[in-house]
Amino acid sequence: MPKPKVLVTKRFFPEPIAVLAEHAEVDYEATDEGLTPAALVARAQGKRAMITQVTDQLGRDVLSQFTGLGVIAHFGVGYDNIDLHAATEHGIMVTNTPGVLDDTTADLAFALMLAAARRITEAHNFIQRGDWKRWTLDLMMGRDVHHRTLGILGMGRIGQALARRARGFSMRILYHNRTRLPLEMESALEAEWVSKERLLRESDFVSIHLPLTAETRHSMGESELRMMKPDAVLVNTARGLVVDEEALVRALKEKWIAGAGLDVFEREPRLHPGLLECPNAVLTPHVGSSTVDTRMKMAMMTVDNAVAALRGQRPPNLLNASVWDRWASRPASAG
Repeated sequence: MPKPKVLVTKRFFPEPIAVLAEHAEVDYEATDEGLTPAALVARAQGKRAMITQVTDQLGRDVLSQFTGLGVIAHFGVGYDNIDLHAATEHGIMVTNTPGVLDDTTADLAFALMLAAARRITEAHNFIQRGDWKRWTLDLMMGRDVHHRTLGILGMGRIGQALARRARGFSMRILYHNRTRLPLEMESALEAEWVSKERLLRESDFVSIHLPLTAETRHSMGESELRMMKPDAVLVNTARGLVVDEEALVRALKEKWIAGAGLDVFEREPRLHPGLLECPNAVLTPHVGSSTVDTRMKMAMMTVDNAVAALRGQRPPNLLNASVWDRWASRPASAG
């Protein structure tokens, strides 16, 4: 029996590719540029599975052109680049890689918070420019993180991981979430549920951990930024479009807030030019989960999801469960 065919849309780690090749005939696009939408549609013909990354834009127009595709195994937790409703309508399962990157992303969020508060990049650039001539009383004075108030917008797995780190700094933890956590979990995290407005007004640091949806797009805009304390810091390791960058640049330049730590941006990899003019902004290139161990675990989880579907098994990280019954009834050798 011939192996089912799988498309890998961009450069991937060789170890999971080797595992995938044991179960499927792999069509591998081994470039960082990946495929244009037209090329992706053409290469997807006759494939049973597809392994995608965040830069693959799979909207309704693209998904409607796939024939015989059974599963999109997405590398990453966020899947706003995939129209999940359209995939479901077309009988395509979609999977992601939750859980494995929570601690790593929370580490970066805390690192950005510390870097912005203690002006780490400003100090680094100050030395590199050769501007450090002497020690002075108020040289690069920053702000304390310990014993301050941390506001977490979105108390999912990553938000909870950040809260656990904040406890080590004796921080007061406020959070706002669409669904309030069980009281025993709040107690374990020493976190208090509050309204979004109260969180913004009382927090010294605000960290965003929201998924990108129609409701959360630009949910941190001018009115929200003006609610924050003038000495507060905003951190975003979620999705760039949650924050209105035009408003944020004004907030940083006009000192509505003291600083920001950003790992995600509205139009990646392009940045709002104003951000590059803000010394009080710490910027990283969407590397929240980018450690050797975590990225490899994500890659293997992605392949495990694809292989499970190819073997006629329910993928362990299925996002649209309603497709399963329809897809499972198809012959395993189809496509």
